[in-house]
Amino acid sequence: MNLPSDPPVIPHPSRRALLGALAWTCSAPVWAQFRVEVSGVGLTQLPIALVPFRGEDAAPQKISAIVRADLERTGMFRVVDSSGQPMDETSRPDMSFWRQRTADALAGGSINRLPDGRWDARFRLWDVVRGQDSGGQGYVVPQADLRLAAHKIADYIYEKLTGEKGVFSTRLAYVTKAGSRYTLWVADSDGENAQGALSSPEPIISPAWSPNGTQLAYVSFEARKPVIYVHDVSTGRRRLLANFRGSNSAPAWSPDGRSLAVTLSRDGGSQLYLISASGGDPRRLTQSSSIDTEPVFSHDGSSIYFVSDRGGAPQIYRMPAGGGSAQRVTFSGSYNVSPTISPDGRWLAYISRTGGFKLHVMDLASGNVTAVTDTSEDENPSFAPNSRLIVYATRQGGRDTLMTTTVDGKIKARLAGKGGDIREPSWGPYQR
Repeated sequence: MNLPSDPPVIPHPSRRALLGALAWTCSAPVWAQFRVEVSGVGLTQLPIALVPFRGEDAAPQKISAIVRADLERTGMFRVVDSSGQPMDETSRPDMSFWRQRTADALAGGSINRLPDGRWDARFRLWDVVRGQDSGGQGYVVPQADLRLAAHKIADYIYEKLTGEKGVFSTRLAYVTKAGSRYTLWVADSDGENAQGALSSPEPIISPAWSPNGTQLAYVSFEARKPVIYVHDVSTGRRRLLANFRGSNSAPAWSPDGRSLAVTLSRDGGSQLYLISASGGDPRRLTQSSSIDTEPVFSHDGSSIYFVSDRGGAPQIYRMPAGGGSAQRVTFSGSYNVSPTISPDGRWLAYISRTGGFKLHVMDLASGNVTAVTDTSEDENPSFAPNSRLIVYATRQGGRDTLMTTTVDGKIKARLAGKGGDIREPSWGPYQR
């Protein structure tokens, strides 16, 4: 893109701690394209007008619609009526008109096809309250990157208006099952533009992004047992990371990308080990007679959170990253699994069996826990890199789907596929 100068302890199906065969259901065909449906209302929302981009009706992607869906999914914006005042990035808008429409911000732009087949997308953002130009950008991209250009426009608007970095141009990984084929996909943050990274007749589970966003670790059953691979996203090449005796599962990258915590049964029961990102002999971290699994590093790399049944039922514990004594973290509910830590270190999201499998969020400073969903088959939460949103898998209306939710649960967006089993989401980091 160029800038112009201007028996496992956790038996729930497809849970990544499974150490045996997976139970997958639904053989309907899977479609890579999703649509975003937003529900809920945030406590405070900034009103913004997004004028359709000049020329977008002739483009293969409607830029303004993608930007709108991105912003609405955060719960922080309310899109106001933009009809009756066409404009592009060169226009000087009538601020009084937009104030009457109750807009605090305004964005518009244009998209044009260049003679070489690329597309030129430009936009400008306005502060309606102050009557000031808030800047703009332009992207000259091949047709395949038009959605990426729209996501970058949404990132710019989000950061200008909130002071925080947007996550719309980041990526998701997830797994589908269609018939007898399992596919690992890499997609845009809204689930669209999915590209197949791996297809296999055997289950693929536990995709985990490297901190720099260039690699995915995952577990494949193609050897008829769980084996961990590391996949280079740009080249499609992969390498074997862990294929020891027994089960090799639940890879989790350290924040510096130099090592991964994994679950191995090489010495008997399922225990946690640390292995170099380049492979080699792993170092054992836990020494319990229980099942220890689903490791995840704290944001600063000093601790590892994991699931253990050492207290009689699955609960989440924390221990030093180098091993040592573990402290129990979850006390609400008798069955808590699938921990994930927000990149800012503030939140722990996990699945709790409370009248079904529901997504819960804990404030790590206070220990306060909130149930953020009303569904009953939630799985595999993963935080956005700005810690504001969580993606997770669930069933809604009898369909497997991916959802995003704000941390408080007030705004949810369904990334709804046409059918099939959609599971194991993992939200990638900011691109470095």
